[in-house]
Amino acid sequence: MKKKIEIKGLTLGYGAKTIIENLSLDVYQNEVLAIIGPANSGKSSLLKALNRMTDFNNEVRLKGDILLDGESIYKDEDSTFLRRRIGMVSPLPVGLPMTIKENVTFAPRMAGCGNEAELDGIMEDCLRKAALWDEVKDRLHTLATKLSGGQQQRLTIARALSHHPEVLCLDEFSIAIDPVTTMKIEAVLHELKKNMTIVMVTNVINQAKRLGDRTAMMLHGQVLDLDQNARLFGGETRDPRTKDYIEGLFG
Repeated sequence: MKKKIEIKGLTLGYGAKTIIENLSLDVYQNEVLAIIGPANSGKSSLLKALNRMTDFNNEVRLKGDILLDGESIYKDEDSTFLRRRIGMVSPLPVGLPMTIKENVTFAPRMAGCGNEAELDGIMEDCLRKAALWDEVKDRLHTLATKLSGGQQQRLTIARALSHHPEVLCLDEFSIAIDPVTTMKIEAVLHELKKNMTIVMVTNVINQAKRLGDRTAMMLHGQVLDLDQNARLFGGETRDPRTKDYIEGLFG
């Protein structure tokens, strides 16, 4: 399988505190890589490193390299283009204080697209992919902040899709939404996987089982296990702490 992302000896810290230490792993094209592990394991920090959100913190310490399609993501000083290639969906859904349409078309407009017909096409395509179009197509000009929590979560996915990313990172996307909406989003992700690579952090073991092709277990900023789901959740773990976490003995 083609390697989409290669993380090589990544060490990341903030000030004197080290969050991730000498971490290496590969993410393959068109796979869903689930990342599990207890709080403060470095899972979210790893996602932030993938699209250089760490650039916004002056206290960050970073060593190692991350390659996207074989090229370092740090080759350019400006990380704007990288964030078009690697989209991010945060844990808490936040619609921008503008209309539903403006939320989804914001990134394309900022990238220079001014053709309204083209923007309308992008908007509908992204909302359909996020399983939201049928629910909002008659109120596209209402404030996005008036949507329910689950709808806003799907809107953030539509917004992330608006610049056609090659990789989609999701950080505990189901933390603030109901189970029915969570299942809708999981169905969306199954479809999106056909055309992009997905890296998702989840604290829900069954969600990692359902969605992941492979799952990585993180603890104290390191990867304890990384394997195909059938083996990892079938008890074939390298580290006994992985099995203990999966079985709920700690978390």
